[in-house]
Order: sequence, then structure tokens, then C-alpha cells
Amino acid sequence: MHVQEAPGPEQWDRVKKRLRAELGEDVFTSWFARVDMEGHTNGTVRLSVPTRFLKQWIQSHYSERLMGLWKNECDDIHKIELTVRGAVRPRPAAAKPAARPAMGGKSADMRPIQVNDPVGLRAASPMPAMMGGRGGRSDLSSKDVLEGASLDPKYVFDSFVEGESNVLALAAAKQVAGGGSVTFNPLYLHASVGLGKTHLMQAIANQARMAGRRVLYLTAEHFMYRFVAALQAQSAMSFKETLRSIDLLLIDDMQFLHGKQVQQEFCHTLNALIDGARQVVVAADRAPAELESLDDRVRSRLAGGLVVNISEPDFQLRRAIIEDRMRAQQRSYPNFTVPDAVLDYVARNVTSSGRDLEGALNRLVAHNQLTNSPVTLEMAEITLRDLIRAAEPRRVKIEDIQRVVSKHYNVTKADLLSARRTRTIVRPRQIAMYLAKMMTPRSLPEIGRRFGNRDHTTVLHAVRKIEELSKADNGLAQELELLKRMLDA
Repeated sequence: MHVQEAPGPEQWDRVKKRLRAELGEDVFTSWFARVDMEGHTNGTVRLSVPTRFLKQWIQSHYSERLMGLWKNECDDIHKIELTVRGAVRPRPAAAKPAARPAMGGKSADMRPIQVNDPVGLRAASPMPAMMGGRGGRSDLSSKDVLEGASLDPKYVFDSFVEGESNVLALAAAKQVAGGGSVTFNPLYLHASVGLGKTHLMQAIANQARMAGRRVLYLTAEHFMYRFVAALQAQSAMSFKETLRSIDLLLIDDMQFLHGKQVQQEFCHTLNALIDGARQVVVAADRAPAELESLDDRVRSRLAGGLVVNISEPDFQLRRAIIEDRMRAQQRSYPNFTVPDAVLDYVARNVTSSGRDLEGALNRLVAHNQLTNSPVTLEMAEITLRDLIRAAEPRRVKIEDIQRVVSKHYNVTKADLLSARRTRTIVRPRQIAMYLAKMMTPRSLPEIGRRFGNRDHTTVLHAVRKIEELSKADNGLAQELELLKRMLDA
């Protein structure tokens, strides 16, 4: 008979591993990377987090799942206790009780900033200046106040390679960076990973700062944690005043903005800046309407500006990118050169993003410099063989599946995301969920969120249902193959 181990670090590691597998890397990193196990007593597992916001979010959205995973590890667990780590308590805790959360008193003002510094708040923009501290309103002329997340000096418009897939985004970004009248507000850029969103965002910020404008560039996670820290430090008003007194606000990775109160504050800030003719630029991995985790008011406000998609680069753009990156490498390695045949080979086979193209070139540079071997087509084929998959089908997105299924079955995307239970809606919805699981790397919880915030068990039921039906119904099996071919085309 198997005897389960008492809860401890090894069991917690297994729980986290299963959470990562079920939720996906992005969601796990956002919500569980900073959760620590503090101990266990009489069937209670004690976990800790750095902020009250994280505690409330996990309790609201993941408490049952956490309990289920711990039950799998140890039947005796009947309660999970989640606490906020104190500012001065050493980690891991010994026998000392957790320190009281710092919410008031003169000595508590800066405690939230000292806890773990989860998103590098102290590095680029000191919190006392950002929040106003005890000295009242912050000095808005200070570069420390306005820098926010650090900017990469390489990300300027001159280093951005223009092509058919990004020409509109580049033109809009340049106009916003140039100042003058606010025309596109907010400007909303969306694209998959590695297609240039962050490059354009930082190029806007770099140019605007050089022109003397007051600029704040933040990722959504930075915004979220700064707002929570301001609440804990009782300096929320100073935080809001600072945000609403800038000329240009840029928020990157908008898909990671979570929490009702944080989203409400972002919406208020967005409205205040737009109404005051201040420019806002937002970037995300999908269009506003597809950010199901966002409040409806936020999505509506974001969609009300100029929404621009950056699509995957075509061959001409990929070829231009790889050639531009080669010229940049030649400034460091004057004798480094890549024959046209190799440039064509890389551009033809590395199709996903500019980031992958740059990674491919870096491999060629390393091989050339470390072995003194010239760059040839044969060398490139060997060096890049794990990166290049000539037979790999193009990456299918959930929104592609929803569009194709909606059109094929003559229903709307809103029907697929709705709670309607009529047969004419349920079957296409199940088929779309099945295809999302089969043709994308997305986890069951993420697929559920993209289909109207459904539970992952609903997605699992749909997948199993379609699998069973397709085995017995040849017509359905042929329909599924037709839909797959349409998506792979």
C-alpha cells in the first residue's frame, strides 16, 4: 500500500509543476512564481505571497484547484492558508509568525516596496519618487519619475525594418511619437510574439523623451504591482496624480492586466488622459475584443482608438530583417559575411518572427567566430536544424479557429463565446474547442478563457465529446479534416 508523504517542499514542487502544465507558462509566472510554502500544521498547508492583491486573486480564482492538487499529494490536507509576507520577516520563515501587513504608521510607508521587489521597482524608477513618498506630490520634472520600465536604446525607428505587414503600425507610431495634435487615442498595437510591438512602443517612448515630453512606459504587470504597492503604502492619490500628469503613457503586454480594482483604476486613468488630450499607447498579443479577462469598459475604450494589427512578416520583410541584422553584426565583426544564398535560406525557413530571425543570425555569428569557418549553406543547415522545420504547418491561432468555424457553421463568434445552449451553437462551439486543443499549444484553462471564460473541465468535455463522435460519425470526421485543411492553408 502506498503511503503518501507529509506535505513539504517536494510536494509543493510537484503541485507547482502541475499548475504550470495546466495553466501555461504565462499564467503560472504571473500568479504563482512568487508563491512560497511556509510549512504545514494539522492538515493545513501555509503558503505566502508578496502582496494582498496576489492573495485575493489566487483565493478568488485558484483556491479549489490548489486544494485539489494538494489532495492528490496528501489526503490529510483539508485547508490551505494564504498569507501576505511581512516586510522584515526573513525567508524562509523559521518559528517566527508572519509579520503584520504594513498598512499604516510612519514606519510602514515603504514596506511594500522592500518586499522581494517582484518586478524590479527599485531599478528604473524609485518608488518614493513615483509614489510621492512623504514629501507630498512627486517632482514630475524628474526623469526617474517618468522613466518607468527601462528602455532599450537599440529600439528606435531607424532600427525598425519596414514591410507590408507593419507599415501602418510604423506610420501611426511615428505620428504619435512626433507629438503635435492627438489624432489616434489610444493607439492600440497587437501582434504575436516577436513581431515588433515592443520595438515600436519603446521607439515611441525614446523619441518622445528626447523631445522633452513627460513619458511613462510600463508593462501591464508593472502597472498592476505599482498600483497595489501604492494602496499598501497609502499613497494611491499621489500615484494617480503622477499618472494623470504625464504627456504620454505606454502600457505593454496589456493581456496581463488582471484584477477588478486595478482594471478600474486603469480605465479611470485612460479616460482622464484621453479627455485631457494626453496620448496613450497600448500593446497586446491580440485585439481588444479578444481580451476576455478585461473589463468590458476597458475593452470598449481601447477599441475606440486606432487598432492596428502587425501580421507575420512575408518573405521580403524577413529577407530585409536578416540583412539588416547582418549589417549590424558587421559593425562588431568586420570580416563576418553571409552569402545571399544563406540569407535566402534563413528568410525562407525561419518564418515565425523577427526575433527568431535574429536568433538564427546570432547562431551563424557564433559558429563563424568560434570555429573560424566561413558561413556556407551546409553550415547553416547544420547550425539551424533544430530551429528550421520546413514541413511545419503555420501556427494556428484560436481566433483563426473561431473565425473559420463561425463561417463554416453560419454562426457568429459572439455565439461561440455566449452561454447559449441550443444545438446549433453547442456543436460548433465544441468543435472549435476541440480544434483549439488539437492545433494550438494553449492549455485547457486558457482555451476556456478564450471561449467566454469557461472552466477547463468544459473544454475537456468538449474535446472528449468530439473525439467520440468523430469515431462513430464519418461525416463529422470528414468535416473536421476539412476544417483542419482550411486552417492550415
